[in-house]
Amino acid sequence: MKYTVSIEIALPRERVVQLLADPAQMPKWLRGLVLHEPLSGVHGQVGTRSRVVLQMGQRNFECTETITRREPSDLSEIPEASVVRFDREIVGEGMWSAVRDRLTEAGPGTTLWASENEYRFSGFLMRLVGLLMPGAFRKQSQQHMRDFKAFAEEGKDVREAKG
Repeated sequence: MKYTVSIEIALPRERVVQLLADPAQMPKWLRGLVLHEPLSGVHGQVGTRSRVVLQMGQRNFECTETITRREPSDLSEIPEASVVRFDREIVGEGMWSAVRDRLTEAGPGTTLWASENEYRFSGFLMRLVGLLMPGAFRKQSQQHMRDFKAFAEEGKDVREAKG
């Protein structure tokens, strides 16, 4: 299953990149995040493997995230016309996912965040979930983007939100 979601954020690209790359900010916008800890490497750098635990309803989902691409590698020097790229693979029980995030300037002080997502499932239960609920994955990706936008633009913290 593949899909792309996107959102415009009313902040300069450099600020959006800073907020997305800062692990201390993740719990404020990544709904359900219980843990995100590097197992090897440095957070956000290519090759870094991290253990990620998300709470989904009453259950926790644990996976391993590997950063596969980051351009430019030094985020303090982003060329004006360039696209900032963050790619990662996520592997959990019965699931493999590739996420390719692109951040571009959409206008003065505005950033377009586009995210290409690909999922593959194994095992009867996960294949069934993928077949019966493909929209749930897109909906969750869009929710994460909306939560990030609200955090970045307005300082809203998902841990303080109701529902």
